Amino acid sequence: MKKLTNRDIKDLREYERERDAFRAEIIGMKKKRRIHVGDIITMVFENAATMRFQIQEMARVERLIRDEQIEHELATYNELIPDDGQLSSTLFIEINEDDALRHWLPRLTAIQDHVHIDVAGERSTGREPDADRLTREDDMTTTVHYLKFDFTDAQRAAFAGGPVAIVIDHPQYQESTELTAEQRDEIGGDFAA
Repeated sequence: MKKLTNRDIKDLREYERERDAFRAEIIGMKKKRRIHVGDIITMVFENAATMRFQIQEMARVERLIRDEQIEHELATYNELIPDDGQLSSTLFIEINEDDALRHWLPRLTAIQDHVHIDVAGERSTGREPDADRLTREDDMTTTVHYLKFDFTDAQRAAFAGGPVAIVIDHPQYQESTELTAEQRDEIGGDFAA
């Protein structure tokens, strides 16, 4: 999948003119890309469009106008765009209550190593591209993880027809979710981009 460049990011005035329509488009796209895996974990599959939206919104909120500021954001968010033969996801541990956070975060260390996508009887295990960003991972996990999944040609070919399941097999959290045809179509489109 093509990475973003400075040319892909609109200046603030130009972005304001397109923001409402672009935001609505991304919200619709993310509804299909947001997959709940059990009660507390949600995965959002990322692509160039979702990352462009992140950068545009970051630039808007922080009033980033210089090229070097945008280049920094591009370097960060381009890492989350899948490469050829990959899918990329942001994993969220969605807990808002302090007591529940204190309960779950120490129990879910290394959760990122236990997330898989099963396609046509084969498994792709997620990997966190920047494991250095995980601090205190021995004591507790973070609430956000960035995962990349590599797929064989056979898995990519079988993805659209399914079945495709996201499986978490952490000792403290075992859940799985099968993707719908609409989700497979939306997310599997990243292979062709």
